[in-house]
Amino acid sequence: MKIYLVGGAVRDQLLGLPIKEKDWVVVGASVDDMLREGYRQVGKDFPVFLHPKTGEEYALARTERKIGRGYTGFAFDTSPTVTLEEDLKRRDLTINAMAQTSDGKIIDPYQGQADLEKKILRHVSVAFAEDPVRILRVARFNARFGFEIAPDTLVLMRKMVAQGEVNALVAERVWKELERALSEKHPENFFSVLAATQALDILFPEIAVPGTGLIALSQAVKISSNPQVRFAALLHTLPENEIKALCDRYRVPTDYRELALLVSKYLPHYQNAKQLTADDLLNLLLAADALRRPSRFNDFLLSCAACSQQPATDWLLACFDVVKTTDIKELTASYSGPELAQKIKEKRTHALSSWLKKSQ
Repeated sequence: MKIYLVGGAVRDQLLGLPIKEKDWVVVGASVDDMLREGYRQVGKDFPVFLHPKTGEEYALARTERKIGRGYTGFAFDTSPTVTLEEDLKRRDLTINAMAQTSDGKIIDPYQGQADLEKKILRHVSVAFAEDPVRILRVARFNARFGFEIAPDTLVLMRKMVAQGEVNALVAERVWKELERALSEKHPENFFSVLAATQALDILFPEIAVPGTGLIALSQAVKISSNPQVRFAALLHTLPENEIKALCDRYRVPTDYRELALLVSKYLPHYQNAKQLTADDLLNLLLAADALRRPSRFNDFLLSCAACSQQPATDWLLACFDVVKTTDIKELTASYSGPELAQKIKEKRTHALSSWLKKSQ
């Protein structure tokens, strides 16, 4: 039994980046061997094990054989005779197909280090075309590193799209890769790569390349690392029905959906904040649920700022402070129910109106 560190951990170590998680490959072992050593099996499609002490993932070296469409149509061989080179060959990109021994030696049968130095994303073998998720992964790695995609890899990706492989992707996998891409350094690259492969029109027909959504996304990157803020900025030009359709299609989490819809609807209010009446300003704060969810209100302001040439964030935060500090204790002692809500609204509107007069 031989154990090797593989994949992203090796790549990031060579790049001088922090290693977020470690994946290990075990060569020359069977399921029974792993169980005898105290590893806990968790893989269903193929044997993956958790280390008894560290909890890190250890997978038996394996080969894959395409037997159906999409990313699930594979048969696996995890016998002890599978070599490390065979396991690495099934991986997506050369920069992810390197291994490291326990004494630090790099095993690089597919020239991943050379591509890393040249900043190139290149597929390991023609087996790349068997898994459509790899199109999304290449787009995400482009968003992370900004590396150039090798011409032959781009041609292969286009061929995969033309053959309909992208149509086999399930919603959860698409969203998982998109969410990760939104957290990267250049998330707009994710969509540019999909456009270059003709996959964008299939997966995200609502998003244009180039387009104002990508411009706002690039601006959002400069002011926030929050993927929800970036998602809302990306979709800010879309009407409500298209945002809902996209979110339904990929089962987008509620927080992302709500913020995107809020920004799409109230961005004009943000951009014209200094022309709004006290009533309109209070309604905006209430629509954003600013008093109960100040962090979400802050995300709304960041998203809108990314979409605007003249941000009104400071103005709206000042309005929010007026409303937040308006004393309503005596009202709660005298009123209840709908009447209380109306009295609170009237007092907050009056406070805002007075503040606006002083600020002009």
